Amino acid sequence: MLPEHAGAVLQIYKEGLETGEATFNTEVPTWEQWDSSHHQHSRFVALAGNIVAGWVALSPVSARYCYRGVAEFSIYIAAAYRGMGIGDQLMQKVIPESEANGIWTLHSSTFPENRASIKLQKKHGFREIGYREKIAELNGVWRNTVLLERRSMAVGATGVESNKNMIRKIIKATITAILPFSR
Repeated sequence: MLPEHAGAVLQIYKEGLETGEATFNTEVPTWEQWDSSHHQHSRFVALAGNIVAGWVALSPVSARYCYRGVAEFSIYIAAAYRGMGIGDQLMQKVIPESEANGIWTLHSSTFPENRASIKLQKKHGFREIGYREKIAELNGVWRNTVLLERRSMAVGATGVESNKNMIRKIIKATITAILPFSR
């Protein structure tokens, strides 16, 4: 995603707002607001020629250090390009990129009516972990959300980091066992 994509990214976000199925937000942010609220890594646009057909980006869920590897996942596809596999292609890019940047959990809060998004997320390893009833109001209606998350198998407690810790313990145990013999 490059700065020249900003207008198209925000226009696609606006289209999502207008569906009433994408977010509780009711206003399109400025580019500066959008840019500063998303990670600088793991953001992609899908181009159809020179037209931005969709985008995906991650936002931190917390400023707390312990949650540094947890990111909120957002994907938006332009109305004219929905149902064409753009979301699938963006997912194939953002997941490995997020892992390469130390993200161990991708999280989303999705309206249950947004079945296409839920289906896409599940196809790429997200699972439903909860349901929030009437969590917030949108246009005078209290709405529910489905909580989904994808746990990395490459980063974090179930992946590379835990393997590194296990290897360190093995090496330390090996060194401890070898040291007495090397006097």
